[in-house]
Amino acid sequence: MFVIKNYVTTGGTVACALAIGYLMQNGTPAQRDGAQAPEGVATAMAQASVITGLEGIVLTSSPPAHDANADTEPSQRTLRSSRSSPSDRAGCSLSARARAVPGAAARLFIKAPCHGNERIEVHHSGLTVTQRTDANGTLDLTIPALSEYAIFLISLEDQKGTVATTHIPDMAHYSRVALQWQGDTDLQIHALEFGANYGGKGHVSADPETRGTGSVVHLGQSGLSDARNVEVYSFPATQAHEAGSIALTVEAEVTAENCGRDLNMQSLELRGDRQLRSRDITLSLPECSRTGEFLVLNNLFQDLTIAAN
Repeated sequence: MFVIKNYVTTGGTVACALAIGYLMQNGTPAQRDGAQAPEGVATAMAQASVITGLEGIVLTSSPPAHDANADTEPSQRTLRSSRSSPSDRAGCSLSARARAVPGAAARLFIKAPCHGNERIEVHHSGLTVTQRTDANGTLDLTIPALSEYAIFLISLEDQKGTVATTHIPDMAHYSRVALQWQGDTDLQIHALEFGANYGGKGHVSADPETRGTGSVVHLGQSGLSDARNVEVYSFPATQAHEAGSIALTVEAEVTAENCGRDLNMQSLELRGDRQLRSRDITLSLPECSRTGEFLVLNNLFQDLTIAAN
């Protein structure tokens, strides 16, 4: 039903590979789990290094998912500095800032005054999500982080871009799995915590009716057929009061838009060893006579193993 195309271990993949590489070479060395850098020093150095080094870079990553008949050459996008030049229209500069929020997440505030109701993409440690600015050209978005020193690349359709960074102090406390894809297919991560049953306490999904210790966040822009979508399951592993496992499944609805097609996906996993791992996966969806049915993928993710604290 699905094929794992490759498996890699990485500290930052796809769109953010260049940015992460620059930080690793020029920024503050990574801290061991639980270690703390001097207050303000590591974050300031990381942000200064990244922002200085990212101007004019070229993103050359292939999208995580695409039409099987589409051109397979890697997409190339120049990330131009958002600093104003004499040719810029007055007040049109793109800006972004990020700050850490509880749950090992980052809240992004993006301002693009001359890009109201326009497509915008946010890249972070291999994740890419499509959103749309509001009528004023602003976007307020919270993203579960995948790295302690989080770097976010923001790009507009006219190829203008900018960078925001922040330090995530509680990153080491969370285990996290993410799934990303492109297009109309609706993929859903379901977590069954410590033997929970579907619909019961401990069954967690993006549906707000589900209840558990962990949480699932869905990111993506409805109404765009080629939007890049992300679902992320997070569990506060260092705060667990019981030991056990968390079963992870993915559900996919067969629709008229995706039936009989291959869907390319990518998973990213951040577990106890704090290494970010990525897999490229191809899912072959059933023929159109099965429209309306749901596929349940039980072995896409390995169960999370949790130790009591």
